[in-house]
Amino acid sequence: HPYELYLALNEIEHRRTRVRTPRTNGFVERFNGTVLDEFFRVAMREKVYASVEALQADLDAWLIHYNTERPHLGYRNQGRRPIETIQQSVRQDG
Repeated sequence: HPYELYLALNEIEHRRTRVRTPRTNGFVERFNGTVLDEFFRVAMREKVYASVEALQADLDAWLIHYNTERPHLGYRNQGRRPIETIQQSVRQDG
């Protein structure tokens, strides 16, 4: 499978967690809830999409906003935007 090949070539370990288990998958569960609440529920009320590509374009734009403009209140980001957290980590490691 191409996905498994990609992981192997990049030495990435694939781990699975139980579905809807916030204790083991809390970050992903929180992200999924945020995407649902802040993007999909809003977008579906405001616009009728003619194609999946149009929906994907709006989602891509929202993800840029989410990662570069929207402050995150989780304990790891502490009010920073994800891009700021990554940049800080790169500066510390580099």
